[in-house]
Amino acid sequence: MKKTLILTTALTGFAFTANAAEVTIMSWGGAYGKSQVEAYNKPFAEQTGAKVTMVDADNPATPIKAQVEAGNVTIDVADVEYSDAVRLCDEGLLEEIDTSMLPDAPDGTPAAEDFIEGALTDCAVANIVWSTVYAYNTESVDGEPMTMADFFDLEKFPGKRGLRKAAKANLEMALVADGVPAGEVYDLLETEEGVDRAFAKLDTIKDSIVWWEAGAQPPQLLADGEVVMSTAYNGRIFNAAVGEDQPFEIVWDGQILDFDLFVIPKGAPNLETAMEYIKFSTDTQRLADQAKWISYGPARKSSGALVGLYQDGETEMAPHMPTAEANLTNAIVNDFEFWADRDVELSERFNAWLAN
Repeated sequence: MKKTLILTTALTGFAFTANAAEVTIMSWGGAYGKSQVEAYNKPFAEQTGAKVTMVDADNPATPIKAQVEAGNVTIDVADVEYSDAVRLCDEGLLEEIDTSMLPDAPDGTPAAEDFIEGALTDCAVANIVWSTVYAYNTESVDGEPMTMADFFDLEKFPGKRGLRKAAKANLEMALVADGVPAGEVYDLLETEEGVDRAFAKLDTIKDSIVWWEAGAQPPQLLADGEVVMSTAYNGRIFNAAVGEDQPFEIVWDGQILDFDLFVIPKGAPNLETAMEYIKFSTDTQRLADQAKWISYGPARKSSGALVGLYQDGETEMAPHMPTAEANLTNAIVNDFEFWADRDVELSERFNAWLAN
């Protein structure tokens, strides 16, 4: 028998049927996954009675293509990077999302105007702004690294370096380290000369690299002393430094700003509930609540003023956001279209470079 569940919160009002009131979310795990469980999943389950299951993946975009093509989709919502959202949508692997369904800001501003530029696409709704940075262990490094060039300077700062095992972010950072201004990086990467230059810079530290694939790995590599510096997601380093009292410092120079977005795989078993979950989780208050747990900026403008203290009740979150003015000097905004178009080609070259 169908039973209608109705939400009557101040910010959200929707109804859906109990026979669809379950939803499986795939995200990245770790401190980020915890922030979503606390800010989105628990309140959604409490207010709707829906069963919310969280599944972790090193990169949630990876299983979507295989599941959709096999006709065996087991996840309803996935949290993915922007270039993956664009690519999967272009390939017809995602459900389209009518963004007019998203709740207005508390002052009545329509969602389309309240989300920061680029945060809404045909198949995706952004929830956070995050960045790839590099960090170092202050107990393992003599001196104070301040620039991307310092990350690549093995003479001045000897020791192993951690890098994500992918072309994305590494090529941009290599060019910044080689003296290319942030605003010129993608123009140069559009050329063969620019790609060659990036790989040549990576060559200078290749023998000192420890590769990582999951977001939880860089803080562990730094803590264990396996590397003295590592690229990482800024929120993971914040969690380790502030939440776990690790002696880590972030270097913001050359940071690469990015979005994470919610998408729904084509053929999701609980489509209606998935849509309601996204509506709920990307309202103004929910996005502000998420920032209490990790230093990723909300994708809505109206959420910014509601971002307060970390869960410790002491640490102001605003200065730790990648979008804080002091952290934006020489920042790169990820060119989503560039990576949607060039990811396969550059990944093949990266893998060939790794093998040599």
